[in-house]
Amino acid sequence: MLNQDLISITRAGLTESRHFGSIAVTDKTGRLLYAAGEPERVTFIRSSAKPLQAIPVVESGALERFNLTDEELAFMCSSHNGEPEHVALAAGMLAKLSLGPDALLCGAHEPFYKPATDALLRAGDEITSLHNNCSGKHSGMLALALMLNAPIGRYLEPEHAVQRSMRAAVSAMSGVAESDIPLGIDGCGVPVFALPLAALATAYARLGSPEGLLPERADACRRITAAIRRYPRALAGTGRYDTRLAEATGGRLIGKLGAEGVFAVAVAERDWGIAVKIEDGANRALYPAVTETLRQLGLLSEAESEALAEIHPKILRNWQGTEVGEIRPQFNLQRLS
Repeated sequence: MLNQDLISITRAGLTESRHFGSIAVTDKTGRLLYAAGEPERVTFIRSSAKPLQAIPVVESGALERFNLTDEELAFMCSSHNGEPEHVALAAGMLAKLSLGPDALLCGAHEPFYKPATDALLRAGDEITSLHNNCSGKHSGMLALALMLNAPIGRYLEPEHAVQRSMRAAVSAMSGVAESDIPLGIDGCGVPVFALPLAALATAYARLGSPEGLLPERADACRRITAAIRRYPRALAGTGRYDTRLAEATGGRLIGKLGAEGVFAVAVAERDWGIAVKIEDGANRALYPAVTETLRQLGLLSEAESEALAEIHPKILRNWQGTEVGEIRPQFNLQRLS
C-alpha cells in the first residue's frame, strides 16, 4: 500500500490542501488488523515513546525509593504545556531526587500554552528547563540514573545505562530487535527511536493490555496507564488532544502525541494498539485522522466524538467567525484480519 490521502482541507467545495499518511491497528500479538496507507512505514516515534520509556523507571523501584506519586508518573510520560501545574510537578520531582533544574539537560523553550508564556513575560520571570515539554521524561531519566548508579551528567548519551534500558524496553514492547531500531536525536537531546507503525501499534497494544508479559513488566504497564487515566492533565494540559482523549473516554483510550505527525493509542478493551503518521507532520490533520480512526473502529460514542471536536473542530472559520471550509477525512480503514 502507498501513502494515502487521509485528510483534505476544503474551501467553497474545492480541495485546497491534502494531508497524506498511514495508519496501523494491531493486536498485542502484532497481528495487523486494519490499515491505511503504509502500515510498515518506518518513522521516528518521537514523544509517543514516553509511556514506553517510563517502564524501566517503574521497574527499577524509583517510584518507591523517591516517593514519586501517580501524578508524577503520568508527568514522566508527558509532552506538557508548561502551565504552572506542570512546572510545579517538574520542580517537585527534582526536589525528591535532591536535584535542581540545572540537572535537566533538555534545554529551555517557551511553554506550549500561550497564556503561560504571556504570564511569564508579564512577570519578567525566566523561562527555564522546567518549562520544557520534556522535563517530566528527563526527570524520570534522572531518577533511573540514580537507581542504576549511573552518572547523571551523561544521561543523554546513547550508550548510557538509562538509554540502554529504555531502548531495551521499546524493543521488547514493539517486537523489533534493538539492532534494528534506527536512532536519531530528539528535540530534547535524548536518543529517539524509529519503528514501523505496526510495531508502534503493537507496543501500545501491550502497554494497554499487558497480560502475558513478565509480571514485573505487566505491573509497570498497568501503573503507567492507571496514572495517566487518573491524571490526564499531567500528560499534556489545557486544550490538548492527549488530555482530552483520556478525559472524554474516562481513560478507556490512552493516547500520546509524537512530534512530526505521530500519535499512538492503547485500546485496552480490545487488546489493540493504533499508530497514525501524517507525512507532512501537521497536527491539524493528525488529530482529525486519529478521531476518524477511532470512530471507524467503533471506539467513540457520539458524546466522546463531540468532546474531541470541541478542541479540534472540523469546520474552518475566518477571522469574522464565518464558516469557510472544512477539515474532511478521506479514508476508510482496510480490514486485514
